[in-house]
Amino acid sequence: MNSKKRVITTLKNKIPDQVPVFATLTPQVAEKLSDDMDIPTKVEDSFLSTRISHTEILLELGNDAIGIGAGRSFDSPTEKLEDGRLKDEWGIIYKKVGLYSEAVERPLSYVEKTSDLYDYEFPKAEAEGRFDLAKIQTEKYGDQYAVIASVEAFMFELAWNLVGLEKFLLDLAQKKPYIIDLLDKLQEYNLNCAKKLINIGADVIWTGDDFGTQIGMLISPDLWREVFKPRYKKVYYELKKEKSDIIIAHHSCGSIFPIIEDMIEIGLDVLNPIQPKAKDMDLKKLKQKYGKEIAFFGGIDIQEILPYGTTKEVEKEVKNKIAIAGKNGGYLLAPAHNIQPDTSLENIYKLFESVKKYGKYPLKI
Repeated sequence: MNSKKRVITTLKNKIPDQVPVFATLTPQVAEKLSDDMDIPTKVEDSFLSTRISHTEILLELGNDAIGIGAGRSFDSPTEKLEDGRLKDEWGIIYKKVGLYSEAVERPLSYVEKTSDLYDYEFPKAEAEGRFDLAKIQTEKYGDQYAVIASVEAFMFELAWNLVGLEKFLLDLAQKKPYIIDLLDKLQEYNLNCAKKLINIGADVIWTGDDFGTQIGMLISPDLWREVFKPRYKKVYYELKKEKSDIIIAHHSCGSIFPIIEDMIEIGLDVLNPIQPKAKDMDLKKLKQKYGKEIAFFGGIDIQEILPYGTTKEVEKEVKNKIAIAGKNGGYLLAPAHNIQPDTSLENIYKLFESVKKYGKYPLKI
């Protein structure tokens, strides 16, 4: 069984030959691995660059899938401003803060009504060059490795990035009319991107919006059901209509237990990233409750064990998660987010080694 079949079998909730793995890296980690492994790498220019970058390094480490997604169009590359800040095609301006580039100016921070959106030029999914890298990577690796197409920051997260989190949440709670129009425009953009990625050769469409915090949801479950559930229901219907056997995964950091059943109801196949330290996101309990209905993708702790644990603790973490979630298949092992700069190379190597050591079916742990 090659990597592609391994991942697809797993995410269809069946038993593969081996527990598959799919990790992603921050640029700082990729640079350290590049030096150590003597494999060149670069950060691709996209809204979610970590999901589509560093492919060669990740495959050498042991990933069973590649990540593809929408890049920048030829006409709208990220611009470096005179003061050193960066401006992307959405008009979001970023400033380097420590290890990360943080958004400091939002192009729709002024919006109050629908007419305020008229003068804003939304990027177009069909813009020239947006999917060139996705095509190249799929043609190069798509026969051997599963192709996971990221369209995370689908509507909620992209919307508040454009408006500003506090303002967007207040306006959402007050149900200002522009909110619905903005969400619909972003839904249309990302749905068109997802359909394009399916036609390029995606095996998995990975939607995403972070609705959770460490202790609960950012918005009430009832508000999520009113505003976001019908929109995701339409998205999942359209994706299955485009390709009946497309696998749909969804990413949300944090504690989102109250809406998991809703997500399953509207067509979700795979839940990611199962943040171990978040309230009610215990992988063992979720597997017991929902394991016959969905597959799981993630689960490895990046808040404590992967960055601060010993190699023995990393090995134990991998072994435990495979024992918990790998039974009867349905588990794509992954860190609960991008591997962060505070993680040692030894722990990264141990992660991949441990999957091979304990993940062979029939499981003996």
